[in-house]
Amino acid sequence: MTISERDIMGGLAKGLAVIETFGAERPRQSIAEVAAASGLDRATARRCLLTLAHHGYADWDGKFFTLTPRVLRLGTACLAAMPLPQIVQPALDRLSERIGQSTSVSILDGAEIVYVARAAQTKVMSIGLMPGSRLPAYCTSMGRVLLASLPEAEAQAILEAAPRPARTPKTLTGIEAILSRLAEVRAQSHAVIDEEVEIGLRSLAVPLMNARGRVVAALNVGLSTAVPLDEILPRFLGPLQAQAQELRGLLR
Repeated sequence: MTISERDIMGGLAKGLAVIETFGAERPRQSIAEVAAASGLDRATARRCLLTLAHHGYADWDGKFFTLTPRVLRLGTACLAAMPLPQIVQPALDRLSERIGQSTSVSILDGAEIVYVARAAQTKVMSIGLMPGSRLPAYCTSMGRVLLASLPEAEAQAILEAAPRPARTPKTLTGIEAILSRLAEVRAQSHAVIDEEVEIGLRSLAVPLMNARGRVVAALNVGLSTAVPLDEILPRFLGPLQAQAQELRGLLR
């Protein structure tokens, strides 16, 4: 359905753009930083930030703004309305207990993956991951599984439209190199990442399909480099695929 331009609330759109500039890498920002990150002019960014602070969604110390836990109401409401987290969480808990590793499920949102469920055993990343956390799709195992499920032209357009910084010396950043890797993922139905997101982190992901065979999410296991690379598939691919198959009948 087409939405008329006159029905769009520009102020709300700008406020959401401001909220989206905050993240693990930018938890505390000045007005100038938010303006640059959101593409808004400084005066508009200032009004949005002060409005958020007035309504309790942000704190302001006179120079820097940080989001408050009140913002979590927005994400929590969204996740609560989505059946996917409710369906997969018990399965994740059982899988993590069985293999002794942290597992997660995410969906694709533009050029990022969004965690919708997670069962943590040990911390394998420097940042804390939880439902609602975001990571770039181009260099994550779940992101590559989800991008590989799209038509190649669509995946390429997503990759070209977003920055692809080298997060580590091992990160693939070139379009052709990533597309080549996506072709391998498409053929194998799994993706392995070796220290492309963060040094010391490896991961394996498989697609989660619904009963009609459409990829709706991705399931992964996060591992430290203490697990040898050549042991990842023999030890963890089978359990992940079995869990994905079990969930397939439940996903619509």
